[in-house]
Amino acid sequence: MTRVPVVPKPAATVILVRDAPHLEVFLQRRVAGMAFAGGMTVFPGGGVAPEDRAPADWVGRPASWYAERLCCDEALATAFVRAAVRETFEECGVLLGGTAPVPAHEREALVTRRRTLDEVLAAAGHVLNVELLHPWARWITPEVSPKRYDTAFFVTAVPPGQEADARTTEAVEASWWSPAEALAAADRGELALMPPTERTLLDLAELPDTAAVLATADERDIVPITPTEMRVRGKAG
Repeated sequence: MTRVPVVPKPAATVILVRDAPHLEVFLQRRVAGMAFAGGMTVFPGGGVAPEDRAPADWVGRPASWYAERLCCDEALATAFVRAAVRETFEECGVLLGGTAPVPAHEREALVTRRRTLDEVLAAAGHVLNVELLHPWARWITPEVSPKRYDTAFFVTAVPPGQEADARTTEAVEASWWSPAEALAAADRGELALMPPTERTLLDLAELPDTAAVLATADERDIVPITPTEMRVRGKAG
């Protein structure tokens, strides 16, 4: 009997970059027992939530621009963008909207779904600024996988006045790496990278700084990629 592939769930991943002084990316090592990518070292991100499908209400490029770049319709592009902003704040405390500090209880309220992203932004005096999000790639989990995601990858520089942290229950550690150092650590078996993360780090390792990354993102031709398998580079911890 032919097995019908699982329908992939929409998701968003955000590649946070900074110059310190050379290019660095923010990576998290996921909890080993998680159902998907347990023990893997990844960029912040997660699945699209129902609230992420709300109509676009933001400053910056229109949903149609993201739809064209990501090869999808405007509704899905909106969900990708809003999920990217929400997950980045939930997982590492970076809120793409402004420089005003956001109380810790607001982040906790978002994580526990007692507040929506729009409510948190309003309370902090922020405006959702999608101009900061640059589409980078779109990866779809192989059809043989029992758990699949259709993931839009975005890149963004951490806004001034904000810091990425490791205060999330989904990761055991998080820190900044140069792309080349992360790849070398995987080769030594110190961390594990799935194909999308590995490919992204290889691309970023060729670029000198944040300005070059953002410029490259805006020039890339994005075509959805579905690997035939998910071969891990390195070793999961």
